Amino acid sequence: MKRAILLLMLALWPSLARAGLTEQQIRRVGFDPLAGAHVPLSLTFTDLDGRQVSVREAINGRPTLLIPADFTCQQICGPALTIASSALRQTGLTPGRDYSLVIVGIDPRDGIDDARRFTQGQIGDAGTAVLTGSRETIAALLDAIGYHTEVDGDDDAIAHPAAFVTLAPDGRLVRALSSLALQPGDLRLALLEAGNGRNGGLAGRIALLCYGFDAVHGIYTSRITTVLQIFGAGTVVVMAGLIGLMLMRSRRRGASA
Repeated sequence: MKRAILLLMLALWPSLARAGLTEQQIRRVGFDPLAGAHVPLSLTFTDLDGRQVSVREAINGRPTLLIPADFTCQQICGPALTIASSALRQTGLTPGRDYSLVIVGIDPRDGIDDARRFTQGQIGDAGTAVLTGSRETIAALLDAIGYHTEVDGDDDAIAHPAAFVTLAPDGRLVRALSSLALQPGDLRLALLEAGNGRNGGLAGRIALLCYGFDAVHGIYTSRITTVLQIFGAGTVVVMAGLIGLMLMRSRRRGASA
């Protein structure tokens, strides 16, 4: 995936202009998920209760919205979590049944108290895991999904993309979403796709099929291309029929006059 998300991040984080990062470091910040990317399910983090939780346990066999977040960042991550929470409530899906929400701190210096303050009042308990981890564990997770950050030691900040991802129950990355342009309908479809269309009923599956854009490669899949061709041909036939009917009616009116 191209680094369009980086442009959004740069536009919304003006402190980069006066930060201690070099131009080369800033260019390394971005989100480049590879086709077939998987989050290692065995990676272990610490939850808000101080328990050790693996990614497998956090996902718990459900399609998942994974939110990488800097728990002390209020310029991007705070508003992004608010947007995500609102969008999730509007999807019509039930947390803990239809999907899991996993929020992972990207700064190993942040502890449980930082995580608790960051998420307080924003999320519920059902199907939700808020996780902190070691430098090595965080790096392994972010590297797996192609999420690249840079630490600005001078300003005690982390430059990072403004993006979320949806994961299949097996940890496979399914879709990347802009965290600051998140729409409930897009999020619902992304979660349905991550669950292989098992949630939401037939209407959800049909909507998902019409939305089958390959987020990693930026192209429509062959199945969606075929469906679009069929519907396009059908539209042409219907329009031709309507035009023919209008012409016949027009001729009849002319003859009767």
